[in-house]
Amino acid sequence: MSSATDPKELRNKVVITCAVTGAIHTPSMSPHLPITPEEISQAALEAAQAGAAIVHLHARNPQTGQPDQSPEAFLPFLKEIHAKSNVVINITTGGAPTMLVEERLRPCATYAPEVASLNMGSMNFGLFPMLKRYKDFQYDWERPYLENSDERIFKNTFRDIKNILETCRENETRFEIECYDIGHLYTLSYFASEGLIKPPFFIQSVFGILGGIGVHPEDVAHMKRTADRLFGNDYVWSVLGAGRNQLPIAAQSLSMGGNVRVGLEDSLWLGKGRLAQRNADQVKAARQMIEGLGLSIATPDEARQILKLKGKEKVRIPN
Repeated sequence: MSSATDPKELRNKVVITCAVTGAIHTPSMSPHLPITPEEISQAALEAAQAGAAIVHLHARNPQTGQPDQSPEAFLPFLKEIHAKSNVVINITTGGAPTMLVEERLRPCATYAPEVASLNMGSMNFGLFPMLKRYKDFQYDWERPYLENSDERIFKNTFRDIKNILETCRENETRFEIECYDIGHLYTLSYFASEGLIKPPFFIQSVFGILGGIGVHPEDVAHMKRTADRLFGNDYVWSVLGAGRNQLPIAAQSLSMGGNVRVGLEDSLWLGKGRLAQRNADQVKAARQMIEGLGLSIATPDEARQILKLKGKEKVRIPN
């Protein structure tokens, strides 16, 4: 790892996270969505080269594109990214809303990444409105996956969260704490008061998922105000906006001193009616905003310093 950056210099550094594939969008929605291990690793490496300090990773079945949370599905692209880049690897514990926590936790327990995502509450997670836009599907699983989300609960109970915290803490993995609503901030506050999670908290505020908080500028401001009141200087704030809200909400975060997450997990678009062809294109769009405001992007090692991560050498990804 390179020498540490002066803490004063870190104040104007913005951490870009890129979530390259996720489990929300299905293959028929975009020909550019990474599906195979080769596509996922290439997307992550391109995003890192474009300026992402962190890559947030899900796996998919390479034949059907269906979300796959088996450690074996992650290994090919984790090895490639780990070997070829200094980027911070962030493995999901969210998986897909159809999975139970025991399945979702296995990749992080196996590979002990520097960062793992952690959803802070059970919620409705409505994907079914996308059926208004997409009518034809390549694979049999896609339509039911979207349709049945109108009665599906994305389960993240207090017991589930405690299980993830305790399992990952043993490996010194820290968390991208995904807060889809105000109550999720209070859940984080509870677990912090119990000593199960330590600052700095990397809070990823999520806007625009049906079932969570909305995308109005007041919603964004309310999330930030509440986090300020609960956590003071003990947290690092970032945002992700779903769909067409990705870059407008990123811009608001930057104006408020926050960080940003982009990527095809969160949005398939790079402008009105314009599909993003690469994750790196969204990273470049975020970087352009950051540098236009006189700020600069954090390198992976600077992100490690900001978030107090354990370091790349302590993950368990084999060569």
